[in-house]
Amino acid sequence: MLVHGTCHHDCPDSCGWVVTVENGRAVDMSGDPTHPFSRGELCPKVNRFLDRVHSPDRVLHPLRRVGAKGEGRFEQISWDEATTIIAERLRSTIRDNGAESILPFSDAGNQGMLAMSGISARFFHHLGASRLIRALCGPTVGAGVKMTNGSSLGFDPLDLEHSRLILLWGTNTRLTNRHLWPTIEMARERGARVVVIDPLRTITADSADEFIQPRAGTDIAMMLAMMHVIITEDRVDREWIGAHTFGFEELAEHLTTWTPERAAEMTGVDAEVIRRLARDYATTRPAAIRTLVGAEHHENGAMFFRTLACLPALTGAWRDRGGGLSRSVGSWQEELIDDAALERPDLLAGRSPRTINMSRLGEALTAADPVVRDLIVWNANPMVTIPNRELVREGLEREDLFCVVHDQFITDTARYADIVLPATTHIESVDVVPAWGHLWLGWNEPAITPLGEAVSNTECFRRIAAAMDLDEPSLFDDDLTLIRDALPTVDIDALRADHHLRVPYPNDGRPWANGGFPTMTGRVEFASDQLEQLGHPRLPDYIPPVEGPAGPLAERFPLQLLTPKHHLRFLNSSYTHLPGHGDREGGPFIEMHRDDAAQRGLDQDSQAEVHNDRGSMSLPVRITDRVRPGTVVIPWGWWADQHPDRRVANSLTNDTLTDWGGGVAFSDTLVEVRPA
Repeated sequence: MLVHGTCHHDCPDSCGWVVTVENGRAVDMSGDPTHPFSRGELCPKVNRFLDRVHSPDRVLHPLRRVGAKGEGRFEQISWDEATTIIAERLRSTIRDNGAESILPFSDAGNQGMLAMSGISARFFHHLGASRLIRALCGPTVGAGVKMTNGSSLGFDPLDLEHSRLILLWGTNTRLTNRHLWPTIEMARERGARVVVIDPLRTITADSADEFIQPRAGTDIAMMLAMMHVIITEDRVDREWIGAHTFGFEELAEHLTTWTPERAAEMTGVDAEVIRRLARDYATTRPAAIRTLVGAEHHENGAMFFRTLACLPALTGAWRDRGGGLSRSVGSWQEELIDDAALERPDLLAGRSPRTINMSRLGEALTAADPVVRDLIVWNANPMVTIPNRELVREGLEREDLFCVVHDQFITDTARYADIVLPATTHIESVDVVPAWGHLWLGWNEPAITPLGEAVSNTECFRRIAAAMDLDEPSLFDDDLTLIRDALPTVDIDALRADHHLRVPYPNDGRPWANGGFPTMTGRVEFASDQLEQLGHPRLPDYIPPVEGPAGPLAERFPLQLLTPKHHLRFLNSSYTHLPGHGDREGGPFIEMHRDDAAQRGLDQDSQAEVHNDRGSMSLPVRITDRVRPGTVVIPWGWWADQHPDRRVANSLTNDTLTDWGGGVAFSDTLVEVRPA
């Protein structure tokens, strides 16, 4: 039997897959050749997804902690015992401390619509628990673009086939968006030129026609200088500017001092390279900018994307199919989803519980008032993915904190849980998967019966709600009812039969060709009254980060740490622990430029101590030309037991929030390195 589904991972590609089932067991998984975007190919991670499903290390029964927090020792209990313990604890917390002392914590470990916010959202709304701001990755991009365009909607990335100049800005397409690369190659065959702009020499940079390597976090200065050239050389589209933008004269005046020479001092990119790129961008049609989420992880992360969104408005690039700005297209998918019907915010009944930013979990667990008494975690492994991880660990070690984790494995986070509940894998539950890298909404049909006593996220919260004797009917809706309520304009039966559905998008592929921007002025806002009222610069500007090479910590910690993804066989913190995945990546390491290594007496494979005021960790050195002097790299995602000192990359990272949008400045982390 063949069963169709859609990959649920936090990846833009959301590939279609086909599972072969024999005698109730999944024996093979392959790409769905009918899927319009992934076209039958899966990545090296998901090619071995069944290793995850059938792993001997899977959690298949409820567990209760019997060892110390962090030790990872548990005993098996029944579902009735587990939900009774959880229900009694939650009721007592609400009675004695108030519902805001309960913190739900989840992210996009499974980005299926139900897995992320099905019954769980309704459950915590009904209780009146604290509300989590899920802004670790992605929302800052949209918030930045919205302050220029009023919307985060961009053009379909598949329309890059029509482009003649493609700027891949801060995105490693071949690794993190691999199914888009054939479209880019098609454009090159038709004469397009590809320029990669990135602080790291990635595999995408190696495949580009030109690679430009600014110092990490200085890209805004380069954008401002490009706009300076475009305006002073009168390479703007004055007709489009006059019809569809606001504040052009203010912007032009502001940019008079932003010369390529000034930007060169900040970015390390030669002034003539900046000048030539600006001219190429302004004179090539269609000209496209493709970006994703990596560049948002700076204190000025939202300003990066606000500024980037100004470039196509200056040149009228939105006129052309394959011109303009392409980022996440999740917003096109979200227009089909009735969030209120799915999440039921009306269950708050007029209450306004406090909000807690997930990036500041360590602070929330150690200093919040009222104190977080109960932490419920699903779809996430914060002990690997959240910055300032040692503070998170300190919070999880609190004996008065009650922690529940719903997961498939004993993750770094689950080791601290009081109760661990077994979770289904994606081939064991029904869901709909909205993509953020293409325009096809995907159906996921369960291929096998859940193994052991594993349950889906929706069923998990239905069981806890029942154990608490809650009588709100919507907490017990079945999954198909949830899907139909959340997608009122979608023919669910057709979606299920066809496996995917293309969401509405302009037929001519030019979403902003004729303006209509949903800003206060109805135009692209080079000058923003709204930002000024919020205390941010009215015009695009470069503000160096506090924790950065020019900041007060730089004398003690002169190296800027980046923690990117560059793994083929695991994603975020998933797959790392499975044989044939993390081990084939060679284990964690620190990459350094040879000059920085030599100054510190370090050679290839030397053991180094990387440290700052948040923590330290010991890693082998890799000498590389991928980074500029002054920058070091620790690829993230490995779990603690894969590090000799049980620290992870996020033991060091900065949890300062971005300028707006709620994101976090991972990449404005400073460290020093010395021989271990």
